[in-house]
Parts: sequence; structure tokens; C-alpha cells
Amino acid sequence: MNLIPADPTLNATPSRAKQPAATPAGATSGTLSGAHAGDSTASTIAASLPPPAPPVISSSPLATPTLTAGVASVTHLTEKLSDYMTAADLKKVKEAYRFSDEMHLGQVRKSGEPYISHPIAVAEICADWKLDAQAIMAALLHDVMEDQDVKKDELIERFGAPVANLVDGLSKLDKIEFQSQIEAQAENFRKMLLAMASDVRVILIKLADRLHNMRTMEVMAPNKKARISRETMEVYVPIAHRLGLNNIYRELQDLSFSHLYPLRYRTLAKAVKAARGNRREVVTKILESVKNTLGMAGIEAEVYGREKTLFGIYKKMRNKHLSFSQVLDVYGFRVVVDTFPNCYVALGTLHSLYKPMPGKFKDYIAIRKLNGYQSLHTTLIGPYGTPVEFQIRTQEMHRTAESGVAAHWLYKNADSNLSDMQQRTHAWLQSLLDIQQQTGDSAEFLEHVKVDLFPDSVYVFTPKSKIIALPRGATPIDFAYSIHTGIGDHTVSAMINHEPVSLRTELRNGDIVEIVTDSNSRPSPSWLSFVRTGKARSAIRHHLRTINLPESITLGEQLLAQALTSLGMSALLEEHLTERLLNESSAKSLDELYADIGIGKRMAALVARHIFGLRGGESASAPIDHNSATELDPVTICGSEGVSVQLAPCCLPIPGDAIIGQLRRDQGLLVHTTDCTIAKRQKAKEPDRWIAVKWGTEMNRRFDCRIKLLINNEKGILARVAAEIGESDANITYVGMDEDKDNVLHQLRFTIQVKDRVHLAGLLRNVRRVTGVNRILRERS
Repeated sequence: MNLIPADPTLNATPSRAKQPAATPAGATSGTLSGAHAGDSTASTIAASLPPPAPPVISSSPLATPTLTAGVASVTHLTEKLSDYMTAADLKKVKEAYRFSDEMHLGQVRKSGEPYISHPIAVAEICADWKLDAQAIMAALLHDVMEDQDVKKDELIERFGAPVANLVDGLSKLDKIEFQSQIEAQAENFRKMLLAMASDVRVILIKLADRLHNMRTMEVMAPNKKARISRETMEVYVPIAHRLGLNNIYRELQDLSFSHLYPLRYRTLAKAVKAARGNRREVVTKILESVKNTLGMAGIEAEVYGREKTLFGIYKKMRNKHLSFSQVLDVYGFRVVVDTFPNCYVALGTLHSLYKPMPGKFKDYIAIRKLNGYQSLHTTLIGPYGTPVEFQIRTQEMHRTAESGVAAHWLYKNADSNLSDMQQRTHAWLQSLLDIQQQTGDSAEFLEHVKVDLFPDSVYVFTPKSKIIALPRGATPIDFAYSIHTGIGDHTVSAMINHEPVSLRTELRNGDIVEIVTDSNSRPSPSWLSFVRTGKARSAIRHHLRTINLPESITLGEQLLAQALTSLGMSALLEEHLTERLLNESSAKSLDELYADIGIGKRMAALVARHIFGLRGGESASAPIDHNSATELDPVTICGSEGVSVQLAPCCLPIPGDAIIGQLRRDQGLLVHTTDCTIAKRQKAKEPDRWIAVKWGTEMNRRFDCRIKLLINNEKGILARVAAEIGESDANITYVGMDEDKDNVLHQLRFTIQVKDRVHLAGLLRNVRRVTGVNRILRERS
């Protein structure tokens, strides 16, 4: 019987050896410390927790690589690599190490250690995954372009194009000037993710780099630790999860948690330490019972306990508003069997031992997760009424669960068939390229990618029974775009389980989704308010930009001219002023600047104030009062502007109504009535996005309007009302009816098309005279 820690994430890092005194900066020694001795966050985590919980049983525990931040040395790295590399590859790696050591000579980390210790530690983490020689070389060289100004051509000449491309993909764009830190960060992420799309080793090395940096952040300032930890939690943690790298996923979560909320982390660690002793008897009893029961059933299995990560416990407490004492399933158990059928046999055996909790069973073997994860999950009522979670899987499934895409490494044989895990990864990486082609800027690209990194998923079916995985909250529009961009662009309606539904309906597990298309249909700006996937969002925005570009340019030019006039300036921009404005706003042309204003991506008032500053007026950064929409001349609405100007569906304004305009990001101008309750709430949140608008004098279209009638339940009433609406020169586009409980009165709801407010008033008078109509009014939000 072997003893293993309850959770390798919490106890993976041993205590550091004391740092050798006076190591010369940049010295090439046989043994180099791979982390800040005594400072590592991982050491702090391990020190704050008790020794591993005893009695965890396994006849032969699976050897999952432990990503420790212990002492890194060339010797130790060489020993790891020699287990799976040829002598020729090992020689290339040593050459890369010597070059990296030479380039970083004299450079030290904030802890005072030689900088070369960091690349060695990153290479060791990559060696745990048994990455190939090119990846290990890139790990050793990953900072030489960024820190030491080594040119890509030099790396190509010394180490070959594949290694140079990997290092280039990992290097930040430090030589380019950006308008803001956020823009620089977003562009660096885009560069890295696109490099990852062509070679997934880029992100594996980057994750190893981030993991070592997170383990060694104790010497940094608190604000910098918080910023890096937040970035790690928002981007790198979900990428690790998406690639199935669960070991790194869990450790990065805990490390980020420890830096973002150190007090909460220490408090929770202390509570877990106390709970281990209290629950030891229960854990021992469960392990012995499960092992004996499976043995009697003739199932060969490794059974061992695992403790939830501190962040996992904290997340459950926060999401479900629980105290620590209410989180009963701190411990879980894994059952690793020898064959696929035995997963289900073991499940039945466990259900005969303990009673399952209804609704707490998930079959991720039949329908695997997006990242390739497979297991049976079941929650049982154990001894003393304690809920206990079990995960049942094969050894192959376990390797995939712990190491994800790195568990199926096939770079050595390019002709090999891709595993299912790699096919899924390849499809996701390809989607990054699709999003990149349709995205306007790096910040938007990063926003779309973050959306696609949500771990929770729903699994739906096409009419031909193909399984499609989408983020939770996805709609039929997301489904359509996941099949093909052309299908999404031409969607007109959808059916779920053979029943017609709204396009904003949220999909549920097991739904059968069918999309109805029309070649004349086009995406609506309103779709952006409910789609969830990055692919759908980027495709809709791309369509709105390209198809409606002339409208957006015209609207933007009008808005900027009015903003300039309100500041007492000419709307005509001088040539030298235009050049400076474009350089400082990162726009390629005036048309692009106008289009950005027209779709709400830039604020006309802010651009006008910037121009005022360039002309020698006030500082461009001077505050602007956006609280009053009347500070600019009203924008004229004619009703024929197309999708760049939309009438809000909540209040459906018509000519004659008092109106106000909302500039929505990437969706253009949305017109509300001034008394719309939704508009009032949104204006309170974002007052700077509202402008004055007015109706034009000549309208060349009809406008939708909702009316509600209270009628008697009598024969022919609907026909009489409809006839009167028609005689009033209005068109009916929708009819609905609500029945009263007493079956005496009914509510009729119509959506009709009228010319203006005067036309509507006449219609209401005519319909009110119909026999059987008790009341009629215009329906508002």
C-alpha cells in the first residue's frame, strides 16, 4: 500500500533548499536554483498546509508529473531529458542552454538569483510533459529575443526555423508603441495565441513560463502580484483548462488565489488543516469499503482520495453562499480501472455500496468535455450521511485528464493520425484564426477568445445526431455559427426539439437544434446582445462593419461634425491635423475613424475634444461633461438609415415621440423614447453614451408600434377590430391574446405599422368605437 498526498496541487512543492551564498550573477554553474529560495509562493502554500492526509490507498498510484518549483539544475534537466531523448537531441538542447546562459550573463532576477535559473526551470516543466527537443530548446531561449535583443535571423541560423518561430511566438512586442497598457497587453496576447494556432507548443511553453513565475512572485510588489494573478486567472487558467492541462490549471488557480486574496487563502488553508483531522476516520472507512467491494466484484482498480483545491472550495462557498462547515465534499475519490467497460461496472458496484444522490450523475465518457476530459462522476451518500464524489476512469482517461493535449504528443511522427483530443484542440485553434480574420483590433480579439474559454458547456445535437459543444447560455445563433459562418449569417428562425423557438432561447443539454435559413437574410445588431460564443460575436460584428460601412461612415462624420460645432470649431479638418489625429488614434484613415464613431466604438465628443487640443485649445485630456445630451446639436433620424440606426424594441419609438439616442459599442445608434424605463436605467449607468436626436421632416417608411386592447369575449370581436385597423390604413404584423381566468374578458395585443404619432392617435380613436372594446392603449416598456 502506497501513501500519496490528498491533492498534489496543494502539496506538490517541497521545502526549498537554502540558497547558496554569493552565487555570482550570471555564473554558469552545475546547479542553479530554479526559483526564489525561501520566497516561492508554492512553498508558502505547502508550508501553510499540514502533511499529506494519511490512508490514501492505491495498489500502484499513477505517476502524474509533479510540477515542483524546486532546485533547477542542468544536471537534473539532462537526467529528465535522457529518459526519452536521443543523444543527438540532447546535444542540441545543451547548445541552446549554453547560448541562453551566455546571453543572460550578468542578468539577475528580482530575488538576486542568476536569470538563467528561470529558463532552466521552464524547460524542466516542459520535460515533465516529454516535449520534443525543439520545444525544450525554445523554453531555454524564450527570453533572449525580448530581454537581450537577439534577432530572429540569428536564432534561425543557430537553431533552425522551428525553434526560432517558437521563441518569436513567445516574445512580446516591446518595440512597438501602443496607446495604452491594455492595448499593448491585448496585442501581445493576440500574437501569442495566433502563434499557438500554428504550433500548440507555444502555449505549452508559455504556461510553463507563467507557472514558474507565479511560484516565484513573493519578491514582487503587491499591486504587481495582483495584476499578474488577475491576468493569470482570466486568460492562462482557462487556456490550461481548455487544453486539458488539469495539473497546471489547478495549481495556477491556487497560486492566483493566494496572491489576490492572501488573507482568505490563509484562513481557508487553516480550516482545511483542521478538517483533515476531523474527517480522517470517514475517509479511511470509505476507502476500505470501496476497495473491498470492488475486489469482491472482481474489478482491478486503483482507489485513492483527492482533496479539492483551496480555490475550488472557495469558489463553491462563494457561488452557493456556504460556510466552510457546509462544504461537505472537500474530499473526493478516484477509481481508476483497467478497461472501458469496467468504468460502468464499477459505477454499478459503488451504487450498490452507497446510495446515489438524484441528479448528481454525469457521464463524461459518452459525451466528453470540450478539452477531451472523460470520466464518470457520481455523488453518493457515504457514512454518517456525508456526500462523497467519485470519479471513475481508465488509465488512458486519467493521463488525458491530467496532461491534456500534452499526453498525446505526436510531433515526432507527423504522419500519425491525430487523436480525438488533438482534433478538438486543432478545431479550437482554427477557430482562433477565423476570429482573427473577422476582428477589428486586438482588444476585441482578446474579448472574443475570453468568451470561448468558459469551461461550462452544454451539449446539443444536430438533426443528424452530431454532438455540438457550446458555452453555457448559448443560443440557436451560436449553434448556427458553430456549424458555418454562412449558416449563421442567413439564419431566420430555429427549432428546438421540433418546436419553433425564439433565436435568443438558451440551449440545454440534449436539445436537438435545427436552423432555418434564407439567402436574403442578414445578421441583426440585436443578436450581439445575447450571443455567447466568440465566433458568433466576431462574425456578426464583421458583417455589420463591412456591409454597413458606408452608413456607419456617414453617421460618424455627422456626429463628429456636430461635436466640433458645439465646441465652436470648424468641422473641416486640416491636412496636418488629420495626420496627427490618425497617428494618435491608431486609425488607418478618416473613414475608419468615422466608422468607429458611427458604430459607437469611439465617442464623438472625446474625438472632438482631442481635435480641440491639437488645434491649440484645451488639453485633450480635459474632462467633458457628458451628463447632458443637449450639449450637441441633435442628430436627425429619417427612418431609412439602415442597421447603423436602430429603433429600440423595448419602446418602439415613432415620429412625434420625444426621443434620445444611445451609442452602443459596435452596434451603432439605438433610438429610445425619452420616457422609456430601460433607457433611463442604462443612461444612469453610462451617461456619456447618450446623445440628442430628433425626427426628420420627411419620413419614407412606416414604424412598428404595439397596442393593447381589453375586449369582451364575444363572437366576431377579433374580426371587427382587425377590420377597423385595416380601414385606418395600418398594417398588422403580430396578434396575441391572453385569456382572463373568468373567461369573460380577453387582452388582445397587436403590433401594427403606422406613419407617425398622429396616425396612431386616429387609429386608437377608431378602434375604441368598435362594439365590445372596453379599453385600448399604446403598450410601452
